Amino acid sequence: MKYSKATDYALHTMLFLMAATPDKAVGVQQLAEKQGVSPTYLSKILTKLAKADMIESTSGAHGGYKLKRNWEKLSFLDIIHAIEGTSSLFDCSLDHGPECPIQQVVEVAEAKMEQHLRQQTLATLAIKMKDKL
Repeated sequence: MKYSKATDYALHTMLFLMAATPDKAVGVQQLAEKQGVSPTYLSKILTKLAKADMIESTSGAHGGYKLKRNWEKLSFLDIIHAIEGTSSLFDCSLDHGPECPIQQVVEVAEAKMEQHLRQQTLATLAIKMKDKL
């Protein structure tokens, strides 16, 4: 599976927030430097995560982004959907409809992949990362 760089940055940003500062706001500049990405680009990603109700932004001298309640339950799939949307990864380019045998195989594969990503939480990784920060 290949997903966009935006999703990669979103997953890493969320992991950093969970492992390092789950209750404290972190500025976009610090988050961007951590990943070597433009703060402007990362701001657009953070906006999508905020719209998906995963993080919240605060303004002011000690402002930035922090996790919302129940962040421990966020799955990989939740974050991927927040950035990429929920459309299928696999669309048959021919108009065969649901009876297309190729489409049937890839839809089963996608369902299995989504189930796996739904079961994986970043919080589990964050616990492991705390020792490394």
